[in-house]
Amino acid sequence: MCPGTFDPITAGHLDIIERAASLFDELVVGVAVSPEKGGGPLFSIDERCEHVRVAVQHLSNVKVQPFDNLLVDFAEEVGATVIIKGLRAVTDFEREFQMAQLNYSIDSSIETMFIMAIPEYMYLSSSAVKEIARHNGPVRGLVPEVVLVALTARLTLSR
Repeated sequence: MCPGTFDPITAGHLDIIERAASLFDELVVGVAVSPEKGGGPLFSIDERCEHVRVAVQHLSNVKVQPFDNLLVDFAEEVGATVIIKGLRAVTDFEREFQMAQLNYSIDSSIETMFIMAIPEYMYLSSSAVKEIARHNGPVRGLVPEVVLVALTARLTLSR
């Protein structure tokens, strides 16, 4: 399984999902509710799940599902034995390494696998995309088309 908040899903997220999908027979993309992250998400859980579904529709072995519980509990619910996490920089590694160790202490039967971001996406984040979009900056190519449309509509309507 590949978990995240995906607020919104970026080209970097999609690259990690595509690469993970090529390694496993089935991949569940878990979209975390995460209401506390950064003052709350820009998009609702239903919107984020739909954006991810549209972005991964070309991947026949990928399912998208929301979750609002401990990651290891969600992994167990969907029958996942591996948690896939994308890493961009050293700061990601420190945080993700700590989370992997905590998850292992809760359930040692679930492994964590890290996939390094490609250089093109090393500094791409959902937060950066939202900040650029809020200031009318170019986000084409940083997000799937479905997100580009949604960002434009959401941020145009909120002005």
